[in-house]
Amino acid sequence: MTYIPAHLRATVMERAGGCCEYCRVSQDYSDVRFHVEHIIATVHGGKTSELNLALSCPRCNLFKGTNIAAADPLTDEPTFLFHPRRHSWRDHFQFSGSTIEPLSPEGRATALVLRINDQERLEHRDLLLKLDSYPCHD
Repeated sequence: MTYIPAHLRATVMERAGGCCEYCRVSQDYSDVRFHVEHIIATVHGGKTSELNLALSCPRCNLFKGTNIAAADPLTDEPTFLFHPRRHSWRDHFQFSGSTIEPLSPEGRATALVLRINDQERLEHRDLLLKLDSYPCHD
């Protein structure tokens, strides 16, 4: 694991507003601390810089791992994953209740790799929706 200085961690957490930048769940409704993760992993040349760090819930981060690309499940074409610093979430995803619907090749590849709509995750987001606590607000 790469060391991330405290000032960078604080910047990333503040910028994200305590929300996972992939699935839009709030840190406030998790019993596990969110991760400040490298969007492009250091093994792929990613830097420990503000432009390459994102706040991620543990599930999104652990499924993502060092992946930066995957096959688009619709076309089977190699596709980079959603990049929170370079892409707008709303250009690649939309909400349909607790389901996160991908809108682009990057969105589809990311949803696949991060298992963003697995049953357990949908159930958790359903509960948060009932509590008016999902999604995080921009």
